[in-house]
Amino acid sequence: MAGRLEGKIALITGGASGIGAAHVTRFAEEGAKVISGDIQDDLGATVVEEVCAAGGEAIYTHLDVTDEAIWAAAIQLATDTFGGLTTLVNNAGIYHPGGVEEETREGWERMIAINQTGPWLGMKAALPALKACGNGAVVNISSLFGIIGSPGSLSYHATKGAVRLISKSAALEFVGEGVRVNSVHPGQIETPIIGDLTPEADAAIKAAIPMNRMGRPEDIANGSLYLCSDEAAYVTGTELVIDGGWSAY
Repeated sequence: MAGRLEGKIALITGGASGIGAAHVTRFAEEGAKVISGDIQDDLGATVVEEVCAAGGEAIYTHLDVTDEAIWAAAIQLATDTFGGLTTLVNNAGIYHPGGVEEETREGWERMIAINQTGPWLGMKAALPALKACGNGAVVNISSLFGIIGSPGSLSYHATKGAVRLISKSAALEFVGEGVRVNSVHPGQIETPIIGDLTPEADAAIKAAIPMNRMGRPEDIANGSLYLCSDEAAYVTGTELVIDGGWSAY
């Protein structure tokens, strides 16, 4: 099957690397016109160049998800370049460890600004265009840690849990206006966000996963692809967990 996103115009945040770059590539492969946003401008531009060289349609824009004015400019760019917007993937996010006592006020507020406020600002900016198209879709990338707990990552859990519930709330708010909203919850995925793992840490993570391996960025992009396609026309307000069976215990 090909062309599953034919006619779609998708804005993807955090598109310069990891899960976001996989979304940019995969969505373009399936026929979407893609606007990739990130603050890593050189990496982001390179991903888009590769997509275009392979025959896809994509452009890159600098996008700080905490800045409301930059969000507005990104939506305007989509409209000016491709004639509108049908799809939003709020993928940009950060991670740092820190439990109740270790986390700092600065770290807590930075995590919230990027991981939680960012998706809200994105939906707020994009919804007029998504409603206007009559068949809009939003995917907010949360995490398995938005569903289950773990020690030592308090602010990350707080933000990813919030993303899960703001997705459900927005889904109900716009269910009658032609916009579907869902969240995707990756388990442990091989991306730059996890940093350099020691062999011991790598083995411990894989031992906790029934499939005994980490996921690939493409695994997450394929889940979002389904939710953003018309195949998911009856799917809204739900969460898709992609974790190799980790949460099945």
